[in-house]
Formats: sequence, C-alpha cells, structure tokens
Amino acid sequence: MLDANLKTQLKAYLEKVTRPIVITASLDDGESSKELQALLADLVSLSDRISVTESRDDDERKPSFALGTPGQDIHLRFAGLPLGHEFTSLVLALLQVGGHPSKLGQDVIEQIRGLDGEYSFETYFSLSCQNCPDVVQALNLMSVLNPNIRHVAIDGALFQQEVDAREVMSVPTIFLNGQVFGAGRMGVEEIVAKLDTGSASREAEKIKAKAPYDVLVIGGGPAGAAAAIYAARKGIRTGVAAERFGGQVLDTMAIENFISVPYTEGPKLAAALEQHVKDYSVDVMNLQRAEKLVPGKDLIQVQLANGASLKARTVILSTGARWRQMNVPGEDQYRNKGVAYCPHCDGPLFKGKRVAVIGGGNSGVEAAIDLAGIVSHVTLIEFDDKLRADEVLQRKLRSLPNVRIVTSAQTTEVQGDGSKVTGLVYKDRAGGDSHRIELEGVFVQIGLLPNTEWLKGTVALSPRGEIEVDAHGRTSVPGVFAAGDATTVPYKQIVIAMGEGSKAALSAFDHLIRTSAPVEAPEEAVSA
Repeated sequence: MLDANLKTQLKAYLEKVTRPIVITASLDDGESSKELQALLADLVSLSDRISVTESRDDDERKPSFALGTPGQDIHLRFAGLPLGHEFTSLVLALLQVGGHPSKLGQDVIEQIRGLDGEYSFETYFSLSCQNCPDVVQALNLMSVLNPNIRHVAIDGALFQQEVDAREVMSVPTIFLNGQVFGAGRMGVEEIVAKLDTGSASREAEKIKAKAPYDVLVIGGGPAGAAAAIYAARKGIRTGVAAERFGGQVLDTMAIENFISVPYTEGPKLAAALEQHVKDYSVDVMNLQRAEKLVPGKDLIQVQLANGASLKARTVILSTGARWRQMNVPGEDQYRNKGVAYCPHCDGPLFKGKRVAVIGGGNSGVEAAIDLAGIVSHVTLIEFDDKLRADEVLQRKLRSLPNVRIVTSAQTTEVQGDGSKVTGLVYKDRAGGDSHRIELEGVFVQIGLLPNTEWLKGTVALSPRGEIEVDAHGRTSVPGVFAAGDATTVPYKQIVIAMGEGSKAALSAFDHLIRTSAPVEAPEEAVSA
C-alpha cells in the first residue's frame, strides 16, 4: 500500500510514540476494505507499538477504523482510507494517540479539556481537499484531549449514499450531535471558540489590556507575514491581527511559481509563514476581524469585531481578497448546497453529476478541466465573447468530450428545490434570450474582491475597492501603509505580496524614525 520511501519516513515518526496504539478495524468484503487492510498491515509492520483487531460491530461504517490506547478513553475514527491530503491527519492521529505531545498552546489544551457536555463530531472530507485536514486534525486532537469529544472523519466520495442523504455538497462539512456545525476550513481555536461561548469576551478583555504597538499589521497572508517579520527584525513592538492566518493562500491547491521552491501547497506555505512570524517576538492575534480604522495624531486605533480595540503608532493594512461572487438570486441560498468556490475540495462530491463553471479565465478553465475527469458534464459560462485563459489551457479544454463552452453569457439566477441546486439560468448577451441548464453544481471562478469594505471613508480606495498606495506602500492616511492583494499594486501574486509587505514594513520603520525619536534596533536585526 505505502511505497518504500513513505514507509521509511513514517517509521521515523512512529519512533516518537510512547504508548501502545490499538487499531480497531470495521471491514467488509469490498475492495476498499482490502485496501484498508493493506494500509493497516503496513502500519503494524512499522512499529511494534501498533496492533490491529477487527470489530464485530455491524453499526460502524465499513471500511473504517478507530484509534485507541489502553487506559485512555479516546473516540477517534477514520471512515475510509486517509490518504491524499489526509495522510498527514492519520500520522498526527497516530502520534497523538501514541502519547506524543502536540504543539498546541497549553492555554488552548486546558480550554479543550475544560469543555463540558457530550460532543459527537462527524467531518465529511475529500482526499483532494486542501481545506479538510485542518478540521480533521483539530477535531482528532480534541478527541484525544477530552473523552467527552468523539470524532469520525468520513471520506465523502466513499460514502456517497450517506453524503446524498445528508445533502452534503461541500467539504469539509462538520456535524455536531447530528446537526450541521460548520462548513469550510476551521482550526482548533475557531472550533473551541464556537463551543466555549465565553471565550470571545475573555479574549476581548485580554486585547483591550495590550499596550500600543510600533507597527500593527492587519491581515495574516503573505503580505502581512512579510510585514510582521521585517518590522520585528527592526526590534520594534509588532503585532498581527488576522481573521485567519494564511489568508487566501490556505485555499490555494498547488503553488509552482514561488521562486526557489518548484512546488508547494497553500496550507503548507501558510503554516511555514506562521511559524516564521512566531520565530520573532510578534504578538499574533488570530481569529480577529477588523471593523474600523480610526486615525489619530499620535496613535492609530483599530476596532475589532469582538468590541476590543488595538492602538499603534503605524498600521499596515494587508487584508487580502476573497472569491468574487456572482451576486445573483439563489447564490447565497444555495452556497454549500451546490454553489461552490473550490473545485479541488468539492469536485469529488459531484461525481457523475452535471455542473457549470462560471468564468473563462485561467482559474475557470483549469477548474473545468479538473472537473471534467470527475463529473458527467461541464458547462463553462463566460461573460465575454471569448475565453481569457492561456491558449494551452483552452486547447486542453476544447479537447474534452464532456465540456460545453458558452460565451457572451450572463448568469442571472441559480435555481434549486429549497435544499439543493437544480439548475442555472443565463442570458445570451448577443440575442437577449434566456436559457436554463439543468445541473447539480455551480463552481464560481470569476476573480477576487478586496477585503476593504470596512475602510470606506477612511483611506482612499480605487473604483474597484482597492487601497490606493504609492511606491512606498503609503496610503492617504499618515502612518497607515498597505500591501498585498487589497491594494492597487498590479498582479496579485504571492511573491509580489511578500515583497510589498516587506516594503511597507520598511516604510513604516522609516516613518517612525522621521516622526519620533529614533528606534534602536538590536544588533541581530540585520536587513536581508
């Protein structure tokens, strides 16, 4: 099942296990069960601390397996084969059940252990979903730390009838005690905050007590991370407030143009960014959404959604962008019920079904090509009279027998039966006629929208809503700088955002020097 190289790596990891791991498998005569048996046999061969038994409980999903250890009340199960993006989830689960400590902060660990009540979580994932491992790993760890928490991670593609019955149309989708708890990427802190309703107010009180920063970065994507690192290296008090650290990078599948790194994936890069920032004395405040910027003569104030406020001598805005919506009737109603924005994540849930892709740029055409190998038929709809994707992608798309391309078409409505998508209506921009397509899924790929609504009336914005900046990253407000996809800087690329974030931090430092007493940097803060 596992190749020799992977076995070697896994064997090294399993040497960190300090207590026995008992795997209880629930199997049938299907091919997937045979594959799971082979995977479990490989695990047993790699560590003498791992043993496998077979369950006779007919109520469990098949194939599935639970992880446990003698003397500990742990309820952690995988339904399906956790390979692909979920293989890391399996490795971490083995280590944590086997007694290896996690890197989670002690305060969060105690918060998890202090949760009262019974929590039975079920997470539906797909092996191609880069957003799913965060959720699976978070709930697995929580089930190891608190015996009142149960978690089953379910491969939606393998349990298609269950997915259809529960109307799961996006991954990850999380159920708690039989009811939908959430959808999309969530980490430990975000899940705990939803369960521990008093945590937000406690966190707000902590934030209110924080002293002013020399540089406060709003946003934790590539631009924000670079800004924080460059500011911290100058030896000045630096803080980062981010709604989710990593930003849009977390939703990026493959990155092949990050100079010197031939290939990486968004979540991996985001984790590296966060670790690099934390290597410096940066105060990172995650899950914090900024709502208002209040300029001041000496200190600039940023008001947060939880009611707290942060103050700083300079502020760097790096709030990034999000997927642009169609803004047509039915889109909001059927989001995660057939309307999706991540073909890599949700595509496997539409196996054998009919879908549309909205957008004829590179992202849209790449999505249509990927989906064509999974679904029964793809209709690509482009507003312009021609596709805008690279010619090599267009040639590939046109070669696929189950793809139809419609240009000069304006999507006007997403239709459904109240619980799921059943069709899409578009208008022929040339003739004016309306047409309806019967389908089960709509994947929207029409570009990005800057996260700047909260800044209207405070800093100058372009007609597209982007923050206007000069060559130094300065905005229209003294002491306020900006970088990344939220700005007017052209070409929304990770490497460009990092450079702009670095530049904004250097400009902020220069501003501090010129408007106040010089800030003395430590000897090790040598510019790169």
